[in-house]
Amino acid sequence: MTTPNKTPKGSLFAMMALEFFIWGAWLPLIFGYLPSLGFTPVQQAWILNAFPIAAIVGMFFSNQYADRHFAAEKFLAFSHLVGGLAILGCAFTRQFTPFFILMLVHCLLYVPTISITNSIAFAAMKDPAKEFGIVRMGGTIGWILAAWPFTFILVDWAKVDAANAQGFVNWLGTVLSSGLSGDALKDATRYTFIVAGVASLVLAGFSLTLPHTPAKKAGEGGAENLAWLEAMKLLKHPFVLVLWLVTLIDSFVHNCYFNWTGVFLGTAKEAGGVGIAGNWIMPVMSIGQIAEILTMFVLGATLKAFGWRTTMIFGILGHAARFAVYAFFPQSPALIIVVQILHGICYAFFFATVYIFVDAYFPKDIRSSAQGLFNVQILGIGALLANSICPWLIQNVYTVKSVTDFRGLFLVPLITASVAAIALALFFHPPKDTSAAGSPAAAPH
Repeated sequence: MTTPNKTPKGSLFAMMALEFFIWGAWLPLIFGYLPSLGFTPVQQAWILNAFPIAAIVGMFFSNQYADRHFAAEKFLAFSHLVGGLAILGCAFTRQFTPFFILMLVHCLLYVPTISITNSIAFAAMKDPAKEFGIVRMGGTIGWILAAWPFTFILVDWAKVDAANAQGFVNWLGTVLSSGLSGDALKDATRYTFIVAGVASLVLAGFSLTLPHTPAKKAGEGGAENLAWLEAMKLLKHPFVLVLWLVTLIDSFVHNCYFNWTGVFLGTAKEAGGVGIAGNWIMPVMSIGQIAEILTMFVLGATLKAFGWRTTMIFGILGHAARFAVYAFFPQSPALIIVVQILHGICYAFFFATVYIFVDAYFPKDIRSSAQGLFNVQILGIGALLANSICPWLIQNVYTVKSVTDFRGLFLVPLITASVAAIALALFFHPPKDTSAAGSPAAAPH
């Protein structure tokens, strides 16, 4: 493969934007949609866990298989063609078995493409250290953009017609203030799968225009399985094991946010929720991704000023603060909206910092596998736990006679995050040199 004279940053940025637009379109509202189809908490857990199951399979098998047997851009096109049709199908069934199978097919094909898009980007770049950050930002922007079509899709058009607003400005104001609610909102949520499917099919076609990225040769990365074993061995070091376990807890809390926030925002005030119109739920949640972009700009300075442990504690306590606001100030929509900015701190100060820490402390020859070791917790096991427990908690424990005790519900992740922060403060002590861990750099101070 010849190196291009100029990195096609525009195409790579668009690729990333579409990649994460797909995920961002269906995820935020699915947690309230599945109960409306009559699925039990156990059935909901199976559907929600399709993604973390695919993430675990992808980390140990499908990512490597795709890497070694297919040109990356062709695998991307195939995955988004079939996966797009599968997620589209979710909009047109209300039966558990076909819904679960379609979601599983979509996730098994989608999850490897997260790594594949990175592979395409790195192969096409002349200077990845300088260029990847901007290209990868396209993914965050894509997630944000996925929220905004629904300000017009999830609208009560009968109410708009009845208002008979005169002039475009008045009409637009009526549209934006006439979001669906209740059963009508739950039924219309199926459009999230249609939007995600269409975006996936668009990316399938667009993938064929991306730079050619051939499959790795059979010998490349041949010691990958041994690298996994070597990465696992580093868990014998207490500071690595503590961080790995705290990452699992933080992932659980992070996924509690996605499981419950959309339902909480859309539930009427008299039922204990915030009462935000249905067409504004996803845009409100997208504030977190906007804050994530801004927080990433100050992450380096924060790490330098406070070090690994304190920065990560800030990230975990961001969850605790957000759930505290949810629990104790549910009748303050403005405060609930503003507190969404903590998502940026939660993600950048913990998850992004974990990735940087692994890059600094783990030996270069197993660094990729070490990142996968932590991804098993972040995208896999932590999400599995949350998606299995959260539907049961909200529907069977904290909801009585159709009224949800959101305060009691949100105290669960609030306390869990606080315990994780304390554990990190007490037990996470990375060495200042490499000798104790058999791995590279000293922590920043």
